[in-house]
Amino acid sequence: MHDPIPTVTFPSGITVPALGQGTWNMGEDRGRANDEIASLQLGIDLGMTLIDTAEMYAEGGAEKIVAEAIRARRDKVFLVSKVYPWNASLEGTQAACEASLKRLGTDYIDLYLLHWRGNYPLEETVEAFESLKEQDKIGAWGVSNFDIGDMEELMEVMDGGDVDANQVLYNLGRRGIEYDLLPWCQHRRIAVMAYCPIEQGRLAHHPDLIHIAKAYQATPAQVALAWLLTKPGVIAIPKTSSTGRVRENRAATDIVLTPDDVVALDAIFPPPDARVPLEML
Repeated sequence: MHDPIPTVTFPSGITVPALGQGTWNMGEDRGRANDEIASLQLGIDLGMTLIDTAEMYAEGGAEKIVAEAIRARRDKVFLVSKVYPWNASLEGTQAACEASLKRLGTDYIDLYLLHWRGNYPLEETVEAFESLKEQDKIGAWGVSNFDIGDMEELMEVMDGGDVDANQVLYNLGRRGIEYDLLPWCQHRRIAVMAYCPIEQGRLAHHPDLIHIAKAYQATPAQVALAWLLTKPGVIAIPKTSSTGRVRENRAATDIVLTPDDVVALDAIFPPPDARVPLEML
């Protein structure tokens, strides 16, 4: 038995697990499809019921993997997908959503995100999102890769204040958002979804992190996830196609970092002391 997964509540009142599953790079090789589907299904069984995907990932291939994984268990899953910025016009967002719904094998997406800023006015994209909500095609909407200036601009748009989440790069080695964007979102209860929470596996090989992890009989990846789970309003979405790694990720919720270890992590991975432009991978 594991400790319960912490939860995050969106401004709209929706509550989701703070530890979910990512799908970036899934759907690119049919030879790995069965493993990818099995890993997502195990994650759902273990309570990591938030699954994040996008029309960009394998040009829809990841959404098809998700469709297989959630077949006959759609009601257990909080499904997140994203629209390309060049599809984010009023009509284009509607069409992109319809295409994602078809690939996902469902009639609604729980949270629909603008993948990053593009050339279409935010007013137009937000209007499209609100229309999709009215049609019950999506339950809520948000953004991705928006820095604080983008978020402030969004708030000035009609219905822009309905944003529920901002998905950004955030992990122990990428702490720039802690200077301004993270507290700005936390103050407004806008959820921050942390993609690449283990820096695509690179943090798992950090020697100092390995040293700290040994004291917990844990892996560096688990410590990195446990650290993120201490952050209010943050949702971590690690991606893996290994069922063993899925179990490892779930067990990260059992780690309670000591104050001394938090101080040690701050020394190894210093928080920002000045504004840092938003990083992306």
